[in-house]
Parts: sequence; structure tokens; C-alpha cells
Amino acid sequence: MLHEAKSGHSAGSIGLADIFTALYFNVLNHDPKNPDWQNRDRLILSNGHVCPVLYATMAEAGYFPKEELMTLRKLGTRLQGHPHRGTLPGIENSSGPLGQGLSIAAGMALVAKREKKSWKVYCVCSDGEHNEGQIWEAVMFASKYKLGNLIAIMDRNNIQIDGFTEQIMPLEPLGEKYRSFGWHVIEVDGHNMQQLINACNEAKRVIERPTMIIAHTVPGKAVSFMEFLTEWHGKSPGDKETIDALSELETERKSYGNID
Repeated sequence: MLHEAKSGHSAGSIGLADIFTALYFNVLNHDPKNPDWQNRDRLILSNGHVCPVLYATMAEAGYFPKEELMTLRKLGTRLQGHPHRGTLPGIENSSGPLGQGLSIAAGMALVAKREKKSWKVYCVCSDGEHNEGQIWEAVMFASKYKLGNLIAIMDRNNIQIDGFTEQIMPLEPLGEKYRSFGWHVIEVDGHNMQQLINACNEAKRVIERPTMIIAHTVPGKAVSFMEFLTEWHGKSPGDKETIDALSELETERKSYGNID
């Protein structure tokens, strides 16, 4: 997709593949054939630039034909460079400006709580977004209203467009900060499927507090020339890089054993 588009964000998208797989195939209560089902869980993507992994997972789940993936970022496509609500079934929020997603998710969760709905709100956000003051306003809001139906997952990959997060604006100790705001905090390996699923199941049992799952990930996971290199935050691969990356990813896939 990224090679065909000749633009886009590679490292973060690849690094989130395990998280989106866990969500769409093990965690979310959703129906790809009925994307507007009223009782569906809502998934908010705050860091919308990593939408290639969202689109790829949604196509695999059956929201739209896989062939459409190759239209990413092309004129007239439903698969825009940042997700657009109303263009593609299953997209809950338009995103682009960083830092807004957690506020949107908290608002949805408050509505669900007041109306005694059973659905939950999941918000995938980035670590770099935590430079934004609006994130911390949403954190306070969610704690005040005891939004136990809000589950956030932070992509803690330590990079952002200008470099490493801890050099640009130190964020640690993130877990302690969230706990001080009254959140339930779980830290996991963002590439360990069982840890991700267990964390989401634990978060579902927390009633009176929102949960932040800090998922430690590797940007560009399993692509040797991308891993932890900030230049791949907003860069698409060329011809040879695409071939090499796909080969390495296929080797990684086979290492998981006999899977479909």
C-alpha cells in the first residue's frame, strides 16, 4: 500500500500490526457486515497517520474488498491519508490533528455511561501525542467521570517525526503520570498477542476508572532497515526496500508456526 501510494507512514503502521490484529480479531465487539450496529464497540484512532494498518486490518476483517487497499492516498479514494468518518464504513472519527482522539473517545464513553449502554470505547493513540495539552485535559476528564468503559492503548514506540520522544519532550514516567490522574494502568509488550488480549480483558473488568494500556512497540517491527529509525516515521519504501521488507515480514510470519 505504502509503496503504491509513494507516500505515507511506514514504521508506526508496521509496529501496530499486532495491536490491530488483537483488537479486530480478539477484542472488539463488532460486525463488519453491519458497521453501524448500535451495540458495537467504538474504536477511535487518534494518530490517524498510521491508518494503513487500520485499513489493512479492516479489509482482512471484511469491511471492504482487499483490492481497494491499493488505492491508498490516491485521488478520489475512500482510503485517505488520514481516516475520514463517513467515507469508509467502520471509521468512527476523522483524524489528522494529533491529540484529539482521546477527547473524542472520552466524550463517546460519557454518552455510553449516561445512557447505560453496554458498548466500550477503545482509543489507539501515540506517545508523541502526549506533547499535546489536550491529551492531559482528556485524561482529567475521563478520571473525573469515572469512565470505566474507556480503554486507551498507547503506541509507546519512542519515536516521532522530529526524532526520539525522550529527546524532544521527555514523557516518562508515563505509567506513574496516568496513575496519579486516577487511571488504571497496564504495561505490555505490544508484539505479544496474549499479553495484549489479556490486558484488554483486564481493562474490561475495571468499572470505575478508565484504563491506559501502554504497549511497548518497535517501530518498523521485523523490517531490519526500519526498526527504531526515526526517518521511517513518515517515509514510504522504494522498489527494492519493498521487496526486502515483504521478504523479512514473511519470514517473521512463518516463525509463528502453522497459521493461516
